[in-house]
Amino acid sequence: MSIIGSIIAGIIIGVLARLVLPGRQNISFLVTVVLGILGALIGWLVAGWLGVQTTSGPDWLRWIISIIVAALLIVGYERVMAGRTVGSRKA
Repeated sequence: MSIIGSIIAGIIIGVLARLVLPGRQNISFLVTVVLGILGALIGWLVAGWLGVQTTSGPDWLRWIISIIVAALLIVGYERVMAGRTVGSRKA
């Protein structure tokens, strides 16, 4: 996959991942794209392991797996960032 193709796939997969998640995600568009790219790469790797990476038609399973992976990355990112509140101290 080319770099431009990765960025385009990352935008699409990141945006779709945010759409399938309930509620509002408090992350920037750049983070969405980066997590979308990671989701696409990991999702396509997983699809290859499952033997569904290449099909005779559209690779719907590969895209669905990538969107699920990106959604999990977004949730994980939000949880990590929620623990990093500025100025919070535990006594």
